[in-house]
Amino acid sequence: MYKLSGLIKLLMLLLVHVSVKAQYLTPSAQYASTIMADALKEHVYTLAGPEYEGRETGTDGNLKAAAYIASQLAGAGIPPLPGVASYYQEVAFSTIKWNTISLLVDDLPIDHLKDFMSVPVYFPEQTQPMRINAFTFLGYGIDDPQYSDYKGVDVKGKHLLIYGGEPIAANGRYRISGTDTVSEWSTNPFIKATVAKKAGAASIWIIENNLREMVSYARKNMLSGTMLMGSPEALMNNYLPHAIISPALGQQLTGKKLKKVIALREKISKTGKPAHTTIPADIRLTATHQIKSTPGLNVLGYIEGTDPALKDELVIVTAHYDHLGMRGKDIFFGADDNASGTGAVIEIARAFAQAKAGGQGPRRSVLCMLVTGEEKGLLGSQYYAEHPIFPLEKTVANINIDMIGRVDKKHPDPHYTYVIGSDRLSTELHDINEEANRMYTQLELDYTYNADDDPNRFYYRSDHYNFAKNGIPAIFYFSGVHDDYHRPSDTPDKILYDKAVSITRLAFHTTWELANRDERIKVNVTGRN
Repeated sequence: MYKLSGLIKLLMLLLVHVSVKAQYLTPSAQYASTIMADALKEHVYTLAGPEYEGRETGTDGNLKAAAYIASQLAGAGIPPLPGVASYYQEVAFSTIKWNTISLLVDDLPIDHLKDFMSVPVYFPEQTQPMRINAFTFLGYGIDDPQYSDYKGVDVKGKHLLIYGGEPIAANGRYRISGTDTVSEWSTNPFIKATVAKKAGAASIWIIENNLREMVSYARKNMLSGTMLMGSPEALMNNYLPHAIISPALGQQLTGKKLKKVIALREKISKTGKPAHTTIPADIRLTATHQIKSTPGLNVLGYIEGTDPALKDELVIVTAHYDHLGMRGKDIFFGADDNASGTGAVIEIARAFAQAKAGGQGPRRSVLCMLVTGEEKGLLGSQYYAEHPIFPLEKTVANINIDMIGRVDKKHPDPHYTYVIGSDRLSTELHDINEEANRMYTQLELDYTYNADDDPNRFYYRSDHYNFAKNGIPAIFYFSGVHDDYHRPSDTPDKILYDKAVSITRLAFHTTWELANRDERIKVNVTGRN
């Protein structure tokens, strides 16, 4: 019995040995092995160095980073884009901030960012001060199948005063959701502004209890200069003049009608029926914008496929190379976010270029694209999706890499990656990644953030989404957030380079299979995008 058991163990070990050896005999494994920690480390230390000043889109540091990436692609033997003689796709951005904004109530000045806030990107250009002689109080400013403040009310040309949030029934449930969970009517005030615009209102004024928190968020993300693509005037005119105001200013504006407004709000919550009234006012709001053009570059490395029947099809590998730049003298280095992913895509491009030089190039073409403007709202990838250099209908899949160099609190063992989006449009993409991991990298694949109800909504927060929303299967590799996320302390010395190599190799293996299989993967999932 002992001898038979020992023989079985020996045979199993031999099978494992043969399997492991076979891994390294495949072309995919051969070229994945060229992706090394030292190379990733060099990229991260360079891009997250002080001379790049945080790589904020539109800055010299960002353009310097683009030049570095282009030099790496050239050094890998990847030629410039065909017909362009460049590695760049120029992206037209505009940056919008306030030039002046002032508010007078009964001839008394009101401090912007203390008792009210208006966001320039959502505020149409004004040719003269806005004067308001009366408000229409319109409850919560909601227009939803479950409850509508607009029912039976003509608000064309009127200035609306509303409460933030949404009505709550006596049982403690929100009337929109029917549960104890708020709807988007509570979390996004600009939904209310959009509805008011559609109804023909002249402006909207929203009383918010959490104005201080909203101001803090806006200072970081909207007030220092919001970046947009396309004509700023056309984009801003989609919105409505607005002010998000404190409860104290709300009381000041309602004046003698304060008790009536409070009573109407309580009636709305109690009955679930809308109520409105007119409030006299003496308001003058002056707002002018500062708009300037801002340069932006996507950097593209194109490895043309070798199969004449398949080379018009394309697999796109992406990472964003921009970060937050500087705030005062503080540099937001962005080593993990996303110099780690940028280095990964550079090395994937280099590996495919070596494969092609060795006579084993991908059958389909591979586009390794480093995009800008991600921190501004996924703008670089959005621009490519709207102005594709290669037809989107020929794009087989997108492989996206964003933040792969650290661990989060859930994973003390670094041998893992979050996988997001792999099965949202194509079960084949999911299966290909699973098989590549089983055969080559054996990482723990964590699908927590792929859940439809993920409160973090990471699926919608990186560049793959601009491909997925166009029906292109996409997979996003991610290691989670950490204490240095979006802080100056996200520095190169904290990156786990061996971990980053493992995830980069997995992304390479998945891309290799997508680029070399006989049939392109099928879109066979609906309803999850």
